[in-house]
Amino acid sequence: MDHEKVNILLVDDQPAKLLAYEVILKELGENLVVASSGREALEYLLKNEVAVILVDVCMPELDGFELAAMIREHPRFRKTAIIFISAIQVSDFDRLRGYEMGAVDYVPVPVVPEVLRAKIKVFAELYRKTRQLERLNAELEDRVRARTAELEESHQRLVESEQRRSLAIAAGKMGSWDWDWINGDWMWDEGQYQIFGLDPKNFVVTPANVQALLHPDDINELRKAQAQFAKGVKSYEAEFRIVRPNGEVRWCAGTAAVTVDPADRVVRVSGVTIDITERKHAEERQNLLAREVDHRAKNALALAQSIVRLTRGDNVKAYVESVEGRINALARVHTVLSLSSWQGAEIKRLVDEELAPYSLGNRISLSGPEVQLRPATAQTLALALHELVTNSAKYGALSSQAGRLAVSWQDGTGVLELIWEEKGGPPVQVPVSRGFGTRSVIASIESQLGGKADFDWRPEGLLCRLSVPLFAKAATPERTAMREPANERASSGL
Repeated sequence: MDHEKVNILLVDDQPAKLLAYEVILKELGENLVVASSGREALEYLLKNEVAVILVDVCMPELDGFELAAMIREHPRFRKTAIIFISAIQVSDFDRLRGYEMGAVDYVPVPVVPEVLRAKIKVFAELYRKTRQLERLNAELEDRVRARTAELEESHQRLVESEQRRSLAIAAGKMGSWDWDWINGDWMWDEGQYQIFGLDPKNFVVTPANVQALLHPDDINELRKAQAQFAKGVKSYEAEFRIVRPNGEVRWCAGTAAVTVDPADRVVRVSGVTIDITERKHAEERQNLLAREVDHRAKNALALAQSIVRLTRGDNVKAYVESVEGRINALARVHTVLSLSSWQGAEIKRLVDEELAPYSLGNRISLSGPEVQLRPATAQTLALALHELVTNSAKYGALSSQAGRLAVSWQDGTGVLELIWEEKGGPPVQVPVSRGFGTRSVIASIESQLGGKADFDWRPEGLLCRLSVPLFAKAATPERTAMREPANERASSGL
């Protein structure tokens, strides 16, 4: 089938950015439509079909979130792919709001042309395939109705042959068959053999051989259809799995209709088989994505809730700064995890992100092998590192130019051993009681990760040792929040 162009709507109030998007997406060969405002975009959508909508989050009058919500209210565009472009660093709450409004993805500015083209191409192809499948389904229904009418009027061999040719394969994904109910003879067309992965020269179509190709859990569908036909049912539809000779499992949709004699007895069953494996896989991926988004959103909200509930401050300003710092630390580790498709985070990247604002000169030294952390471990450890960095910047080595910080780590047989050593800062005094920062680190490492946190308040600088299991199952944020000891008062320092 020739490449069928689809409409891609580009929405932005800045002409220069619209021009840039057109240049980036031109090579996709699709029909690019530009709109300089949300209202202009809505006017176009009411008159035209659109495969993908690329919209800027920040626009006057009608921003991207509002536009997405209005688009989703229209039944025709409830499943249209909407991709947000954001020139600012969006928070996880903004991302969650965007997904609730109907966005399927975010693209940050500056835009990476290859990434933008790849994302647009995927959704354009999905739209095109969906439309093609809808047309094929409509054609299939028309053909089945026409064929049933013809078979009821005449049993002539010529008519049967013409009807089988009218149900010719479509791109190797469709096949047709006939079953003589009286003598048991089967007839398959080329498409049917292709779907089952068989060579017509080496396969004899018999009820036993066909049944052997069905998935064991779906054999009852065949028996159910036979029972229905025997009771007088004229047609039957079902989805089932087949197992090709090479072991590959494929999903199929089958439609069958019967031909009866003047005595209303079944004499022939004719049917159509469509390979719907790709559609089934797409549905599975969509369901998995929905579960992933739900799981990650719950984790992030649980951590944020713990941060807000447990943070202390001498005044409103101090409280806000503490909350913002911890939320930002969570956002940074989410960025690192996103880059790995939530497969994990490398410990050095995690430490680098937290210490980036203080890395001028040679005040900080890092050493250790590559160690990959699981997502739950990375999130919790990032918050603990943030508390250590914040304390050091306020009271420790990072608060003076003469201060020095050394962070080292090693994998001790499945346990991450991290050493935080400060020197050269203001003189250190052993605290009378544990501050909130100290308790946060201990709670994060010990309660949530099942590790251990030791603090040595040396006069020349803090020495902290963290031991974190790498493989033991960590508690999830929604089930284990940072708990504050009831008999200790929170303070601003570690």
